[in-house]
Amino acid sequence: MKKVLITLSLIPFLMWGQESQQAPIFMNVMMTPHPEKIAAFEMGIAEHNKTYHGPGASQVSVFWVTSGKNSGKYIWSLGPTAWAAMDEANNYDEAHTKHWNEKVAANALPEMETTYWKNSLKYSNFTKDFSLKNLSIFMIDVKRFKYREMMSVLDRVHKVFKTKDPDHQWGVYFNELNNMDGQDMVWVDFFDQSAWMGRDDMFPQWYEEVHGAGSFPEFLKDLDDTTHGDSAELWVFRKDLSGATGDVPGPNN
Repeated sequence: MKKVLITLSLIPFLMWGQESQQAPIFMNVMMTPHPEKIAAFEMGIAEHNKTYHGPGASQVSVFWVTSGKNSGKYIWSLGPTAWAAMDEANNYDEAHTKHWNEKVAANALPEMETTYWKNSLKYSNFTKDFSLKNLSIFMIDVKRFKYREMMSVLDRVHKVFKTKDPDHQWGVYFNELNNMDGQDMVWVDFFDQSAWMGRDDMFPQWYEEVHGAGSFPEFLKDLDDTTHGDSAELWVFRKDLSGATGDVPGPNN
């Protein structure tokens, strides 16, 4: 439901495996460049990532936020990784830390937000190779003690899109830490052309074709009963600033 859920649209965040694999974790750091040092910030973060966070266990993707209250901010996304690998990933040597402090942090405002997201292998749909470009981020604020009921809602949404739009690629992620910021679950749609955002919203029609005539109003009631609300953002993958290539392998790779 592209507009109700943008379909249900953090970091990155991207499923690099199938059910047999451990669900990957992404550490997303939202950063704001100093308004007078944006060029230096971009130059520093690109140099840092390509030096210390290239393809591999500590790879980093960078996204630029292009809508909403976070417009102009950057998402520094480490992953895919696992909690068991975090100690090693964060065990940076002196040169690494010095470079970050002098080339990146020195050109950014002190405010930042760090979140940790686990990809749901069950609810994501990664069926083919693709490259990151545009991301539609749909964040859900789940009501306290309503996660079980919310999973029933998500089951129904997932079935609709798997039935009606199976070639589209999306990822579902859950925040690993409790928060009061409305960031409990995120549905991320990956798309190439902005025209995708202008498509007719077929979700209500699709929902009733999959779950039965007259079923959509009950779905909206269940959604309202289990969530406080939602928010949406658009992100653009900045390959020029990233250490990762942005290539997402399909299930056979």
